[in-house]
Order: sequence, then structure tokens, then C-alpha cells
Amino acid sequence: MIGSQQEIFSVLRQSNPWWGGGQPADLPSWHRAAFPELLLWVDRPPAPRSVLLTGARQVGKTTLLLQVVRRLLADGCDPQNIIYVSLDHPLLKLSGLDRVLAVWEESRPSPEGPQFLFIDEIQNAPDWSVWLKHQTDFRKHRRITVTGSAIPLSRGEESGVGRLHTIKLPTLSFGEFLRLRNDTIPELPDVRSLADAFEWDNTTRIRIGEEALGLTPLFHEYLLRGGFPQAATVESLTIAQRLLREDIVDRVLKRDMTATFGIRRVVELETLFLYLCQNDGGIINVTTLSQRIGISSSTVHNYISHLESAHLVYQLPQLSRGKTALRNRPKIYLADPAIPGSVLLKERTLLQDPTSLGHAVEAAFFKHVFTHYYRLNVRFHYWQRSRTQYEVDLVASLPSLTVPFEVKYSEAPIGCKQLRGLRALIDESGDINRGYMIAKGPCFEVRDPSGALMVQSVNPEQPLILCLPAALACYWLSMIELNQQRQYAKASPP
Repeated sequence: MIGSQQEIFSVLRQSNPWWGGGQPADLPSWHRAAFPELLLWVDRPPAPRSVLLTGARQVGKTTLLLQVVRRLLADGCDPQNIIYVSLDHPLLKLSGLDRVLAVWEESRPSPEGPQFLFIDEIQNAPDWSVWLKHQTDFRKHRRITVTGSAIPLSRGEESGVGRLHTIKLPTLSFGEFLRLRNDTIPELPDVRSLADAFEWDNTTRIRIGEEALGLTPLFHEYLLRGGFPQAATVESLTIAQRLLREDIVDRVLKRDMTATFGIRRVVELETLFLYLCQNDGGIINVTTLSQRIGISSSTVHNYISHLESAHLVYQLPQLSRGKTALRNRPKIYLADPAIPGSVLLKERTLLQDPTSLGHAVEAAFFKHVFTHYYRLNVRFHYWQRSRTQYEVDLVASLPSLTVPFEVKYSEAPIGCKQLRGLRALIDESGDINRGYMIAKGPCFEVRDPSGALMVQSVNPEQPLILCLPAALACYWLSMIELNQQRQYAKASPP
């Protein structure tokens, strides 16, 4: 048997200082946007479900768990009813969850009230989904929250239907990045939606566009450092990018992926990941790619799926109205704009490379849109008209609404050429009357699909395109997400 009861309890005491009257240490005073939703499902769950908090390594999942613990303690919860278990610890991992929890039960008094279990990196437990299902069904006094950074996409969802509430924690949004670093932010109005700007007059949009110019250098720093908290706050950019590279390449690709998915040919996985870093936001022809790097098409598909499960990439199919999307031509974004530059150690040269900078902006914007929409049963695609150059980077399809987004981060003024992809999609669909062009500041204006500038109010049914700065769009989306999370928690019944 691995580890004695005393050894297991000694490890648990170190990670549960509140058992001895202490508090979780070194926690920030501010919270991620996901905090209200997580606290709600732990403290007063709307349904009898366990919680799965998913996200890449080093995005702050553990910090979020411990902030919830801090809140529970502040609200008077008995410290003996709260346990935090990290299955990254080899002794706890090898001892098994049931034995670890039995040690906890035997070494504590029996206070009344619910038990709060916080289990980090649940994918390290054998048959974790079966264990969690059993706990949720038969241990009603336990409120269980688990995290996972590399969980097969179907496993937890299939076994957790009706028993599991999933919260996705992406890397830091632009707004969270600014708060973490305590950067000075220009005074900007709040919006409920990006669509609010369609209703403003042109003078207001011009003024706000000029005020938002102060966001641009901060946004560029965000693109270089990304949304991993440690890399965001390290003073040296060189060290920040090296830390991020080591976390992803050495820890996730070489260790987590091997342990979780049984990948043995790590060099093949690294080769594919490097290719994706060099083609961030690109449309991938799987057949061509497999021939180029010498890996079978089925293996490429499997590796991309595993990278998606590890929260390192997002995969978008092609939007084909009335036809099946082409599985062999997905569009793939890295999960954070700083990943390619860090893996390739580009440092600040990224800002002098218009192509790489444009890819980073597109990946950053997609991440913000995905975070904003994913709870709403939204399907994401890209659109491309065959045998033409017409393309739209991102299309969000809701049950009653389709919203297209195009990203053009260049010095060129917005005109007919830049809008041709959006115009072609609008003409083809017949049911899209609002689109977005994400550009470089200070461009903030409304145009019709032909490129004509609109300076006064128009028929609400007329197709229009809002052109706005990428830095402002990402900032607003992050603030909208934060406000919506707060309202979500307030609106839920106790």
C-alpha cells in the first residue's frame, strides 16, 4: 500500500491550513469573471450537481478554488467540512481518492452541515467520471468541485449528464489582464453588447475611438504575454515567454498528454503543435498536413482532438449552408494569443511582423467571443466561398441569430475590399443584418456592406457592419462577461 495514513494526513494538512485555524495563502483580492458562477454552484447550487472547472494548465483554476474556500470560511462554514486535494501530488494520486477521503473522515470531528470537496486535476484519478457519478448520486451531503486541464471531451460530458455542471475557465481576458497588472485604463463607457454602438451617432463613435487609443499599447503587451497569470506579471518578457513555453511544451505536451491520452510518439505531437503555432488561425487541410509532416490523417485528427481536450486549441469547422461541413479543413486557433510567440521565442519581434501580429489579434478576439457566447448554445464556424477569395473569420450561429466577424488588423483604411467577405456572406444568407469588422484603432464607424460610411440613423433591417478597434472590442467583451457573471449569480434563486 502506498503511503501510511499519517503520511497522507500530513500532506493534506499542508494544503488545508484552515484545519488549524489558518487561511489559504497568497491569493489575489480580485476575482476572475467565473468566480460568481463557481461560488453559486458551490454555496447554493441551483441543482444537485457536482461542478467541473476546466481550463488549460496555469490559468488559475487552483486559485479560483481557494478563493471560494476563503469565501466559505468568511461566511462561517466549519473549516473541518472543507477539503482540498491536489491529485498532482504523487502520494495522493497513487493512494486513490477513496483512501484519501477516508483518512480525512477518520481524522476529523463530525460537524453538521454539507461537506465541501475541492479536487484538483481530477483526470489523474482512475475512472474519475464513474467515481464522480456515484458520489453525486449517493453522497448527497457532499458538494464536489473538481478541476481538469486535460480531460477527453466526451468522457466527462457523457457520464455527467444531469449530474455535472461544467464551467470553462479560459486564459485571462484582456480586461482581467489589465486588472491583474493594475494598468491605467482609459475612461470608457460601459456597454451591454457590442451592438449598442450601432445606435450611437458618428460623433460619439469617433470620440470613443480616439479615447480608446490608450488601450492599444496595453493590448499589444497582452498579445506578447497572454492570459496566463504568471507570465502576465513577470517583469521580463523573455522570462515570461520561456516560462510559458516550458509549461506548454515540457509539462503539457510531454507529460500530461502522455499520461492522459497514452501518446507515445511525443515528437510527432510536438511537430504538429509547432506547425499550428506557425499557422495560428489558419485553415488546415489535414490530408496535405499529414503528408507534409509524415503523420497519418487519422493520427493528425486524434492529436488535434487531444490538444483541444487539453484546452490548447480551438477547432472551427467550415460553415456550409445545406451541406455537411468539411471535416478535413478545420480552422484552428491557439487557446491564447501569446502561445505561438512564446513557443517560437519571438519576443517583441511579433509586433514588427504584420502577419504574425494579425494572427495573434484574430486568436485573441476569437477567445473573447467564444468566452462570451459559449453558454448560449452557440455553434462557431468560419465561412469560405469555394473557388473564391471570399472568407469570414468567425461566424457565431445562435438558434435565432447569426453573427459574422472579420478581423483585419492593418494600417489600410476600411473599404470595399476589406468588407467583401462579410458582404458575400450577407448576400448569400439573406438573414444577416449585422456584422462586425475588427480593425486597428482609431477606426470606429458603421458602414454598409458596400463600404459606404453611414453617418445617420437608418432602417434597422438594413444590413450594416460595425468597424471597431480590436483592443476596444476585446476590452468590452471582457467587461460584458464580468457583468453578466455577476448578474447570473444575483438572478439565481438561493
